[in-house]
Amino acid sequence: MSFPHDRPRRLRATPAMRRLVAETRLAPADLVLPLFVKEGLAEPTPIGSMPGAVQHSPASLVRAVRDAADLGLGGVMLFGVPAVRDARGSGATGPNGVLNRAIRDVIAEVGDGIVVMADLCLDEFTDHGHCGVLDAAGMVDNDATLERYQEMAVAQAKAGAHVLGLSGMMDGQVGAVRDALDAAGYTGTATLAYAAKYASAFYGPFRDAVESTLAGNRRTYQMDPANRREGVREMELDLAEGADIVMVKPAMAYLDVLADVAASSPVPVAAYQVSGEFAMIEAAAANGWIDRRAAIEESVLSIKRAGADIVLTYAAVELAGWLREPRSGGSAG
Repeated sequence: MSFPHDRPRRLRATPAMRRLVAETRLAPADLVLPLFVKEGLAEPTPIGSMPGAVQHSPASLVRAVRDAADLGLGGVMLFGVPAVRDARGSGATGPNGVLNRAIRDVIAEVGDGIVVMADLCLDEFTDHGHCGVLDAAGMVDNDATLERYQEMAVAQAKAGAHVLGLSGMMDGQVGAVRDALDAAGYTGTATLAYAAKYASAFYGPFRDAVESTLAGNRRTYQMDPANRREGVREMELDLAEGADIVMVKPAMAYLDVLADVAASSPVPVAAYQVSGEFAMIEAAAANGWIDRRAAIEESVLSIKRAGADIVLTYAAVELAGWLREPRSGGSAG
């Protein structure tokens, strides 16, 4: 009888050995926590389709960001839910708009202790729910929207945001925002370009969280789920316009795109484990079909393994806590 000389199982024998040879590692600093702040709330309000996530009051948001900083998370991404919306998303640029106020409050609390990111898109602020200004035919007007994005970028930078998350998928948005920031003197404010953002079915719970008014879909400006190579092309366009970080969204359903982008990007790559991906894990775990902690850890590890340097996930706080726990024997299964 002959035996193989190459025995990979030797390197799987114990938890300590598996840790030693692990090819992919997670740390709290890799994680970004998305957070919602709603105008007029006195207390946090649970989001039914996103177990464990809430719409924050201004005060509870500040506490949540402080906790995230104390846990060593890499960053937070802030989304605003205004009380009043209009066709141009005026609340996105007013200095007292819910998101701009929240940025100022958070920066006053944590300063540079954690990276404060802000969503730069109009969908939460428009009464029609689209990511831009509409023309007379009801279609998103790309160039008119870029002007609003420039105004929004300067407002968020003035409020103190470290990174602006350009999530609207308008052509030329990175270059337009970079020009506006530099002209206003905010040369140190970074841009996170949602380079490959797909028109996905997995955004439903997020739209509950921001109380979206969208009727219809965003397929004329978000990417077609059928297209893989286009993800790299979109990344290259954003890099040419000066993006500091690029994003693939969603993450779990687009790991192939994420791997392609990570293989060729000269800048850090982020990926967003979106609301629907998070909610599926929660729902399956609530029914006893999967081990919740193991599924969260495995899903986020898969995103990191595919090439993400930064992972946005609603499980960031719990995951950071688990990563900081003393090592145990681990699962034998």
